[in-house]
Amino acid sequence: MPTTPLMTVTGTTLVLAPGPAPAPGRPGRRPARTPGPYRRLFALPGTRGFTTGNLIARLPMGMFGISAVMMIAGQRGSYALAGAVVAAGLAATAVVAPWTARLVDRHGQARVAVPATLIAVLGSLSLVACVRTEAPAWTLFASYAATATTPNIGGMSRARWTHLLEGDPAAHHTAMSFEQAADELAFMLGPVVAAFLCTAVFPEAGTLAGAALLLTGMLVFTAHRATEPPPAAPVRGKSPLRSLGRLLPLFFVLGTMFGSLEITSVAHLGGHGLGALSGPVIALQAAGSCLAGLLYGTLRPRGLPACLAVLAGAMALPWAAAATGSVPALAAALLAAGVATAPVMVTAMSRIHAVTPPGRLNEGMTLAVTAIFAGISVGSATAGSAIDHLGTTAPYALPAAAALLALFVGTGIARASRIA
Repeated sequence: MPTTPLMTVTGTTLVLAPGPAPAPGRPGRRPARTPGPYRRLFALPGTRGFTTGNLIARLPMGMFGISAVMMIAGQRGSYALAGAVVAAGLAATAVVAPWTARLVDRHGQARVAVPATLIAVLGSLSLVACVRTEAPAWTLFASYAATATTPNIGGMSRARWTHLLEGDPAAHHTAMSFEQAADELAFMLGPVVAAFLCTAVFPEAGTLAGAALLLTGMLVFTAHRATEPPPAAPVRGKSPLRSLGRLLPLFFVLGTMFGSLEITSVAHLGGHGLGALSGPVIALQAAGSCLAGLLYGTLRPRGLPACLAVLAGAMALPWAAAATGSVPALAAALLAAGVATAPVMVTAMSRIHAVTPPGRLNEGMTLAVTAIFAGISVGSATAGSAIDHLGTTAPYALPAAAALLALFVGTGIARASRIA
């Protein structure tokens, strides 16, 4: 039975007298459990809303490329044409995306991202119409190039977290880890969803579904205006490109690693007769990175050289596993390589945040993503040529060598930062 507190007089002051001590054997109430880092993160007002839109709009990032290839190749009977159209679209993105990001930073996310998304969606619809009506090939290139206006949803989401968590580096680390996991989830599920829609429904279904998801997710994301960072006035003399001069080569090398590993794995597993089953095996790399990203968000951040050293060791595993001829061993090696990838990307993106001029964060992150895409293109082309001349095992040396080069580049960045 609870005891009523007693009042007593001390001098001229009425105070609350201490109650009786707890009886032996009757422990007091347990202290409330401290919420985990992710629960604290999403307890902030508005974060669940914009994250929902972020995840919906992010999935098409892993859908558009393979959807376009399957749609064009299926209707026109030419993988060469399909690949050329997608490559031209990536080249257009490399030029247009940084400009779109600059406008987002200067004028606000909702004001720029929604019309830019509408242009990209119209480009996708035009591509479907041109493929269906057997329009000239140049119309396919023009239509897919219009999708280059697609805003960098990952960069805008990271900019929101940076705005909300200013002065809280631990929570910011957790948020960046979550964003990396979201990236990997999109690139893991996107191709699977696209391939299913294009084969089980109709060839244009993947592109149409991707366009609908992109527009829906962007509208949900931009509707949450309270979490949007304010527009930044242009600052003369401070260019993100100049600030990121030391980091962009690192992202390019990492992209080379990603591109060469994926193409080599596709060829190697295809040589073992897996066919459609090669997709889930390759997706293990993204799955490992997704899980590792979530876990890394609960741990203390590590230095960039340490993360790159682990990655260099992990990227040698697929080469060794492929030499054994064992598909299960290769699957385990790809999973381990993915686990080592997330800490590198989270830490490298944190360096982007640290050196990008104020008010230009989305532009800085878009430049980093553009460098990754450029590296993927080079890595894919190099690996493809190596596969034609050396088979499907020796080219696994390419991602291993790229990871080792990334270690040297990252170590140089760390040393230069300490000197500066």
